Amino acid sequence: KHRHRIINYSYYQAEEICAIGSGAVESTVKQIDRRLKISGAQWKKENVPQVLKHRCAYLNNSL
Repeated sequence: KHRHRIINYSYYQAEEICAIGSGAVESTVKQIDRRLKISGAQWKKENVPQVLKHRCAYLNNSL
């Protein structure tokens, strides 16, 4: 019923298309969370989506 949504991990790993783990995402979340909590920092929660948008563009070489 839901087989079309199951990712073929072995194919993606064999083709080296992308990383399978979530470590990079979790690391980014931790880093942004720490920066938001720094005393006196200018980071604001409402700006996080824009920061992530720019980070994504940078990592995709589309800046």
